[in-house]
Amino acid sequence: MILTIDFNNDQNLYEIRVAMKAIIRDAVFETLSYEKINKNIEVSVTFTDNLKIKELNCEYRSKDSATDVLSFPMYENINDLSNDSQTIPLGDIVISLEKAKQQAFDYYHSIYHELAFLSVHSTLHLLGYDHETSNEDEEIMFTKQKKIMEILGF
Repeated sequence: MILTIDFNNDQNLYEIRVAMKAIIRDAVFETLSYEKINKNIEVSVTFTDNLKIKELNCEYRSKDSATDVLSFPMYENINDLSNDSQTIPLGDIVISLEKAKQQAFDYYHSIYHELAFLSVHSTLHLLGYDHETSNEDEEIMFTKQKKIMEILGF
């Protein structure tokens, strides 16, 4: 598998460090590997702030609040991924760096831990998992998250 991540910065509150991009890349890669995805994958990751993610959350989820991460999958189901050798655009991840920094502080862990968690969570959404559909789906997704975070050393 070849993973390509297109990083975009749509905020000016915090510096985007190379290590931040590296942990996100590792988290997305490990999630895809855990799910046995062996296709070439492209993902877009955008760093934003609370105001902009609130606008997106309101527009796409009808929730008038800032959230930590949003996922915009290109496919409804992982089985929709084509079998050819071309690079498959899996979807977009939007992270409020402002919210991530606050949550890292609130949960007493590093920003790298928080970015890894948000990236794993969001990548699972891009692969078709949804914790909001049922308690069973929530348990499946959160179990996978926990295992992948352990693989990443968190």
